[in-house]
Amino acid sequence: MQYKRILLKLSGEALMGERQYGIDPKRLSEYAEEIKIIVDKGVEVAIVIGGGNIFRGLSGENNGIDRVQGDHMGMLATVINGLALQSALEVKGIPTRLQSAIKINEVAEPFIRRRAIRHLEKGRVVIFGGGTGNPYFTTDSAAVLRAIEIEADVILKGTRVDGIYSSDPEKDKNATKFNTISFTDVLNKGLKVMDTTAFTLSQENELPIVVFDMNKKGNLLKIVSGENVGTMVNI
Repeated sequence: MQYKRILLKLSGEALMGERQYGIDPKRLSEYAEEIKIIVDKGVEVAIVIGGGNIFRGLSGENNGIDRVQGDHMGMLATVINGLALQSALEVKGIPTRLQSAIKINEVAEPFIRRRAIRHLEKGRVVIFGGGTGNPYFTTDSAAVLRAIEIEADVILKGTRVDGIYSSDPEKDKNATKFNTISFTDVLNKGLKVMDTTAFTLSQENELPIVVFDMNKKGNLLKIVSGENVGTMVNI
């Protein structure tokens, strides 16, 4: 395998599948199967999931909810998604641990770096919920932070598009795809990969990011096997 330890970043919206909100059990099962394949190959897998399919702090602020309160609601949404994915993985026989940045001891372990690394070394999938535990920070920032802490080889950002384009491929038919691109070029071209805080943190720690289509069967295995799938952002 090209990578020994990965951090997989999934958006909450990805779990909706064909639904307008909530969690699509079919999509959840598909993701669990993709993850199981690489776990069986010996890859150590950590996961961060967003909560946008349930609640997003910024949208709450637009509806009159205090931003800090809204972000805490979003953190809880990521824990709900983490529990759902944990269940889907365990149905397929994969040992899984859910760690939360906010204390919810009845449903998740607290995030402890050494414990998380030990789980990974034992072949368990570790799901990080609760974001960073702080308002005003996105789950992109949580993904990069956790990836650095557990010394992951790469961040794999699963999206609904097959990489990074010069413009939005869903709106611009002439958009061109990048197979590889540097952190500097992403910033200079004004391309949207992650929020600025998360992206800069990844750049400063020389942690590569691969943006790929998570919904295409087999893509996850191809990436960890070293195939050129999606777009690689590197130094």
